[in-house]
Amino acid sequence: SPVKEFAIEKNIPIYQPQIIKDNEDFFNEMKNLKPDLFCVVAYGKILPKKILDIPKYGSINVHGSLLPKYRGAAPIQWAVINGDKETGITTMFMDEGMDSGDIILKEKVQIEDEETTGELWEILSKLGGKLLVKTIEKIENAVKETNDIDKIKEIIGVQKQDNNFTTAPMLNKEISKIDWNKSVSEIHNLVRGLNPIMGAYTFNNNKKIKIWKTRIVDNSVEGKNPGDIIINGKELYVKTKDGLLSILEIQGENGKKMDIASFLNGNKIEGKFE
Repeated sequence: SPVKEFAIEKNIPIYQPQIIKDNEDFFNEMKNLKPDLFCVVAYGKILPKKILDIPKYGSINVHGSLLPKYRGAAPIQWAVINGDKETGITTMFMDEGMDSGDIILKEKVQIEDEETTGELWEILSKLGGKLLVKTIEKIENAVKETNDIDKIKEIIGVQKQDNNFTTAPMLNKEISKIDWNKSVSEIHNLVRGLNPIMGAYTFNNNKKIKIWKTRIVDNSVEGKNPGDIIINGKELYVKTKDGLLSILEIQGENGKKMDIASFLNGNKIEGKFE
C-alpha cells in the first residue's frame, strides 16, 4: 500500500502479522514500542482489548460514517445504497465493541445524487486524514494537563454512544443482483453504491451484464414491464417499477467496462433484463 511504501522509504518499521488474536510475539513487539497512541484506519479486523490497552493514552479509530449510524465493515457503501443525503467521518476511542467507542470528532459531507462509493471514498479519505490530525492534536493538548485517560476524555469532551445505532455489514454477491421490480431510485442507488467494488448485475439472454453507472429518467413508458429494454439510437433505458433508468456505463459478460454508446456499437442487446 502507499502507506507501506512511504514507511519503507523513511525507514519506519512495518509489522504485518497474519493473525492478531493470541499472537504473543506481536503483542510483545507492540508493548516494547511503549506507544502513546494507536491510530487505526481501514483495518478489517477487530483488535482484542489486550492490544487496544497497550498505548498510554488509548487507541483511536477513523470511521467512515456519522456514528452511531452505520457501525460495521461497509459504512460508505451502505450510505450510498440507502440513498442518504449526507455522511461523514467520526474519530473515536476504541473499545472491544464494533465501532461502539466514545466519539471524539465528527465532520459531515453531502452525498450528491450521482456520486458513487468510489468518489465518496476519495472525499472521505482526505477528510479522514485531516480529522485524524485534529484528533491527535486534541489529545496531545489534553495530555499537557493530565495523564489520566478518563480526565483526558473529559477535557476533550467525548460523546458516549447509545444503543440507537444502525449497522453496515459486509456486502455479498446476493445484494448485487438487480431486482427491476424495485423503484428507479433504489436501483440507481444500488448501482452507484456498488461502484467500483463489485458492480450491480443483471442478465440478458442468459448472459451476465454488469451495470456501473446510471441516471434516473423521471418519465415512464406505457405498455412496458419492469426489466424491459428500450433502445433509442445510442441510448439504453430500462423500465423499473416506477420509471426509467438510463444505463450510462455497462460491462458485457467477459467484456470490458465501457460507455453505453461504445457497447451498443459492438454488442446486440434486446428484450428484457432479468
